[in-house]
Amino acid sequence: MKLEYITIDNCQVLLEGEKNILDLCRKAHIELPTFCYHSEISVYGACRMCMVEVEGRGLVPACSTPPAAGMVVRTNTKQVRDLRRMIVELMLANHEENCTTCPKSGDCRLRKIAIQLGVEKVRFHKVNAPATVDDSSTAILRDPAKCVLCGDCVRVCKEIQSVGVLDFANRGAEAQVVACFNQKLGEVECVNCGQCVKVCPVGALTPKSHINQVWSAIHDPEKTVVVQIAPAVRVALGEYFGYEPGVTTTGQIVTALRMMGFDKVYDTSFAADFTVIEEGNEFLKRYQEKKNLPQFTSCCPAWVKFAEQYYPDMLDNLSSCRSPQQMFGSLCKDQLTKMMDIPREKLVVVSIMPCTAKKFEAQRPEFAQDNNPDVDYVLTTHELSLMIKEQGIAFSHLDPGSFDMPFGFKTGAAVIFGASGGVSEAVLRYAASALGVKGTVDVNRLRGQEGVKITEVTLGDITLRLAVVSGLANARRLLDAVRSGQEHYDLIEVMACCGGCINGGGQPINEEANVRPDRAKGLYDNDKMMQFHSSEENPYLNKMYDEEISHEIAHKLLHTTYNNRRRIDHEELSLITSEPDQKLLEISICFGTSCFLRGAQELYTQLMGYIHENGLESKTDFKATFCSERCKRGPVVTINGQVLEHCTLTDAVTVIRSIIG
Repeated sequence: MKLEYITIDNCQVLLEGEKNILDLCRKAHIELPTFCYHSEISVYGACRMCMVEVEGRGLVPACSTPPAAGMVVRTNTKQVRDLRRMIVELMLANHEENCTTCPKSGDCRLRKIAIQLGVEKVRFHKVNAPATVDDSSTAILRDPAKCVLCGDCVRVCKEIQSVGVLDFANRGAEAQVVACFNQKLGEVECVNCGQCVKVCPVGALTPKSHINQVWSAIHDPEKTVVVQIAPAVRVALGEYFGYEPGVTTTGQIVTALRMMGFDKVYDTSFAADFTVIEEGNEFLKRYQEKKNLPQFTSCCPAWVKFAEQYYPDMLDNLSSCRSPQQMFGSLCKDQLTKMMDIPREKLVVVSIMPCTAKKFEAQRPEFAQDNNPDVDYVLTTHELSLMIKEQGIAFSHLDPGSFDMPFGFKTGAAVIFGASGGVSEAVLRYAASALGVKGTVDVNRLRGQEGVKITEVTLGDITLRLAVVSGLANARRLLDAVRSGQEHYDLIEVMACCGGCINGGGQPINEEANVRPDRAKGLYDNDKMMQFHSSEENPYLNKMYDEEISHEIAHKLLHTTYNNRRRIDHEELSLITSEPDQKLLEISICFGTSCFLRGAQELYTQLMGYIHENGLESKTDFKATFCSERCKRGPVVTINGQVLEHCTLTDAVTVIRSIIG
């Protein structure tokens, strides 16, 4: 077989199936500047920063140009360099200049590229008016003034998560990225996964910080502040301090947190062991009763919100178990207050999570008592790194510390929760033990970075069909197949972030290809080193079940319910609006998921056609709502206060004619 090469900057580079010149440049150890290229999402070619000069073809974008044998590529000619500097200057001209206080300053690609290209002066004047910061979301801060229109957030939300709450609006100099219906991010169907934060090259999208609130709590002598650390954090935080991805820094994290002033340092994995027991028992009961199968996991709050918005008819299949974060918070506020003899409001529970959606989850009203939340504040891995640096701690020189007991003890089954497939594997380990199965259960097919993993596992006389899904677009396709009856599973694990929590929206930004596998390997290596590998072996958990937590208390502290959620957190949106003195018809149509699936969109099109054909635009106030709370009786249309369930065009027209005569 003949080997083929292209020449890049006078170096011969072997063609081995690369899709574009950019990948070949990286293979040749040349890092071209780019804002809009990510290997997992579609090639957009918007920023033009990766332009190269190809002999005989002139300037071409490296990200979208396929290589061909014999090509001669130059990546840094005068023309290319001048073009890149011009693009960066134009971006900087309209970019908010608060780099010293920007949360993304250390990871800002615009800043890094400007330095790389030696841009010292911006020759262009700012023309855009200042934009308002959108802080409506409990998890994500959006600053449109810093957006460089690369489209990364738009594509990842649509292609990887199939949510699509962000898109471009307007054209030319007026172009901007907005949330759907031009609403605020906290008012639309954003699931708070933070994948837009991970791909945003600048500070336009960042996690909503709780750093100041946590410092205030630590410095309050009246408060007892405890902290829990999620599994995925321990194999990623070290990247901020020079460690390779996947290196476990648990001991240093514990020591750093104690130096920062936390009163107790615990492990979320302790609560994850409870999750395994509760979810495992729930699954075994459902399987025996053949009821509400498949059972979906409920550890990922972004997935839970996605299910509430798009699959409310399948919420009975969702495990009633709280996530490990919320189980931990509930147990702390119930058990620790008794152990320490302090009132609930004096105990502050802080979570350190790889995930932005955990910020949203902690503020859900069902996870609070008398307005006092079970988890008070959530810090991402990135926020913790900033606090460690603010304290001036030389992290890499710290001696390792150990967790406080009892909420610091865990089994290996709980630690692997941070990797896609880990929850299913942990539940299977427990189920095998509960069913008296001897020997090791083969779970290797549950591991790996594939977006969809399907396998069958035999436990004694039982053969279970399992699916492990990460990335909500993958989840949507799988759930649609289940809903239609094309596929059948007994247990489905869903994680919103590709690869699981190790790739959460609050994790270090690292585009090396091996990052996710290395972080996952770090968790599985942790499991190997544990004394116990199945959750029912946790002695502190068993002691708590025996002495403190009855079945009734466990149901109260460790379980919850989920409900159909409005996709748009807004009462209504205008479709046709007339002047007040002309209004004759007030029509609203529900676009909630269930009504949508029952034909609301087609009915809306028919009604709009009828209104236009009969010249009723000036007499009609036509609005869309997003949950009529009559989900099984859709489509639902309200005309001048009269509610029409299972509405058809004929039904609506009959009522309209009775009103207009």
